[in-house]
Amino acid sequence: MALDALEVRADEVSELLKKQVLDFKREVDIYETGTIIQVGDGIARVHGLSNVMAGELVELPNDVVGMVLNLEEDNVGCILFGDDTQVKEGDSVRRTQKIAECTVGDGLLGRVVDPLGRPVDGKGPIENPETRPIERKAPGVIQRQPVSEPMYTGLKVIDSMFAVGRGQRELIIGDRQTGKTAVAVDAIINQKGQDVACIYVAIGQKGSTVAKTVKTLENAGAMEYTVVVSAPASSPAPMQYMAPYAGAAMGEFYRDNGRHALAVYDDLSKHAVAYRQLSLNLRRPPGREAYPGDVFYVHSRLLERAAKMSDDAGGGSLTALPVIETQFGDVSTYIPTNVISITDGQIYLESNLFYAGVRPAVNVGLSVSRVGGAAQIPAMSHRHVSKQLKVALARYRELEAFARFGTSGLDKSTQQELHLGERLVELLKQDQYAPLPVEKQIISIYAGVNGFLNGIDVEEVRRFEKELLEFIEMKNPDIGDEIREKQKLTADLEKRIVAAIEAFTATFQK
Repeated sequence: MALDALEVRADEVSELLKKQVLDFKREVDIYETGTIIQVGDGIARVHGLSNVMAGELVELPNDVVGMVLNLEEDNVGCILFGDDTQVKEGDSVRRTQKIAECTVGDGLLGRVVDPLGRPVDGKGPIENPETRPIERKAPGVIQRQPVSEPMYTGLKVIDSMFAVGRGQRELIIGDRQTGKTAVAVDAIINQKGQDVACIYVAIGQKGSTVAKTVKTLENAGAMEYTVVVSAPASSPAPMQYMAPYAGAAMGEFYRDNGRHALAVYDDLSKHAVAYRQLSLNLRRPPGREAYPGDVFYVHSRLLERAAKMSDDAGGGSLTALPVIETQFGDVSTYIPTNVISITDGQIYLESNLFYAGVRPAVNVGLSVSRVGGAAQIPAMSHRHVSKQLKVALARYRELEAFARFGTSGLDKSTQQELHLGERLVELLKQDQYAPLPVEKQIISIYAGVNGFLNGIDVEEVRRFEKELLEFIEMKNPDIGDEIREKQKLTADLEKRIVAAIEAFTATFQK
């Protein structure tokens, strides 16, 4: 009986062996390896790694990490995140089968990190870290909705005429030392209490400049909702190249979870220079101004990640404020024209205005927001506020050239327009790191465009504005509350604003 049970059938055994042979998977050589054949200038050329992917991370000796950027016939070009003197020719390189990732999440708020999300502020490890791919495809048209919600910068000249909306990409452009970073930092400071996470990406700046910006944000209480991604001038070109993509990935964490984020890329001129360095070292063919042919794509795929998501996709937003530095005010060079064509408008800062004491030094004629009134509340886009302001300033710019030859020969209406324009230019000046809430901006501009400054000397305009806002806040706080809540200027509210301004003007000491 036992012998019958153990009887083996030959056909069953052969079938089983055949099945096992066919199903057998070779599980050897999990990690493909290659050999460095050339290294230097943040680039390593590797022989081998025949199945490696573009954008894949590779491990090198001494904890140096690289990312594959070039796939050529007989070798692979890698950019190195770390000290390239730590590796040499002949060293082995190993695949990780992972795409480049960085740390994201609320644990980053208040921290200074490198482009891979590793802390560089000496405050210990990141709490509850999550990781996301640094490179991600931008959301498609169906997943987006038009920009309609304001993202206030707190600067009168921008919020009144070149409004930025949540999900918009507004370029800040100008020569060096014209206040570009100051505008971006003001926008970050103004997000306090707005439930907006901010990401400030410093690319190719001096370490001391980054430290100064961090200190400014700390003093304003803005670091608690801000991440600073630091890729200073001393860091290798691959780190500077990756920095804005890492900042976008950190912002996308909030955008995709139905929240709001603001990313500042300061600045993309230095980013393009770092990418040019990498490309030329990788022996990619140079194009105009020695930049590689895909430099437009490098910036467009970054800025397209800023979006206002549809309600079905959570309704979150990522707003981008890229910064571009021009040479001698020339916006027609390669990188500025590229980024202008990608963004939804630009804030143009002019050195002549800056040196003339007009700060923020926004050139009202060359600046534009292609979203326009869609990102403004009705109270701001009201015909007695921003619409009238734009017309008055446009007329003033036209007449300013004639006024240089003296005003005595001009007719009375022209003199009045010049008189009003001078006071409006003075009214739009604003101290650094002192953003104004929108209701105060509306009261201030209303007073300016409706002739309440006409009897006041130009030098007294700033003091008049400051004391007017203090007077209304103390005597008529309901006016500001109503503008903030209802976001409209009703006929009754306008009457109360006029009465409050007239009451203050009667007491103003010239």
